[in-house]
Amino acid sequence: MATLSKRISDISPSMTLAISAKANELKAAGEKVISFGVGEPDFNTPAHIIDAAKDALDKGYTKYVAAAGLPALKKAIAKKFKDDNGLDYDPSQIIVSNGAKHSIFNALFATIDDGDEVLIPKPYWLTYPEVVKCCGGVPVYIYATPRHGYKVTANQIEAMITPKTKMLIFNSPCNPTGAVYTEAEIRDIAEVCVKHDILVLADEIYEKLIYGGETHFSIAACPDMAERTIVINGVSKSYAMTGWRLGYLAAPKEIAKAISSFQSHSTSNVNTMTQYASIAALEGDTKPMQDMIKAFGERRAKMLEVLDGMKPLGLDYVKPDGAFYVMLLCYNLYGKSYNGVKIHGSMDIADMLLTHAKVAVTPGICFGDDDAIRLSYALSMEDMLEGLKRIADFVAALK
Repeated sequence: MATLSKRISDISPSMTLAISAKANELKAAGEKVISFGVGEPDFNTPAHIIDAAKDALDKGYTKYVAAAGLPALKKAIAKKFKDDNGLDYDPSQIIVSNGAKHSIFNALFATIDDGDEVLIPKPYWLTYPEVVKCCGGVPVYIYATPRHGYKVTANQIEAMITPKTKMLIFNSPCNPTGAVYTEAEIRDIAEVCVKHDILVLADEIYEKLIYGGETHFSIAACPDMAERTIVINGVSKSYAMTGWRLGYLAAPKEIAKAISSFQSHSTSNVNTMTQYASIAALEGDTKPMQDMIKAFGERRAKMLEVLDGMKPLGLDYVKPDGAFYVMLLCYNLYGKSYNGVKIHGSMDIADMLLTHAKVAVTPGICFGDDDAIRLSYALSMEDMLEGLKRIADFVAALK
């Protein structure tokens, strides 16, 4: 009789599956469902990137290439790190993978042993703890409170370090909160990591999506941090290429070599035409990306303006400076009822909004914070405003 491995049995099922299935049923039935749950740009991939993929196909670039990535792409990525982040990497330290999620798995698989503790600020992207558990590690959470802008401090991190601590997962700009750490805050955190000699997995996939005058600073640029940091990035968010599936990492030489060997046996290379398209993304015209970021900035400003008007209803939020998400604090609604059904947490609100308002949101409990729901502004301005009105009408009807 077949039995599952312990590592796969330890992975928690997605709490959003039921909501996603219900939303799809409603859409199939002809309902106009407005989704604030999307984690991808609603823009098409820029034309010059698509053309580069077509050109690669026309030239017959459809064969296997090096498992860790095309040399030309790795060279372009190394230049990106130098130009954007002030980081010097040899192409051999860069591994191209099937999306940033794949890069994260590779990084953890190569560095985490059974029982190693991995510090994860929460709210967190829901995949982090599952990958840690899959690799035999133990997730240890540090609560980033709304009061402190959803950012953890160096002191909080240091207080959680034990002899078993191996790594800190650090995400800025952050999914789901949109928080962006300042350079000073990052330098303080880096000092703690150096002092206790712990690795950092720095997820910087949203680095281009920053608003309000804030800037991105990589923790790997801090003194003595390049040798203990694995930087994760990719083309999905910044270039509207989520479906192309290309992420990459830069790591200390020993770690990069190990990941390259592992990937050669697990997935081999990312599909070849996507790699040529990604070279065009990194080296080509940046105007489409800038136009997209400008549109996100306008939507963000409008969403925050509308949410300010919803505060009398018992809702609040923490101003996000990056990514394309807002955490809407809704704990003041707990204990209230809609049509006699009481609200107990974020999952109840998400289910009721979908059922009664035809609005899909992501419950905060998925990210380790049951006090909020996550709203994405990666949807049209028209749909966003209509969806926010539906949320306001729903909340106003609570008893």
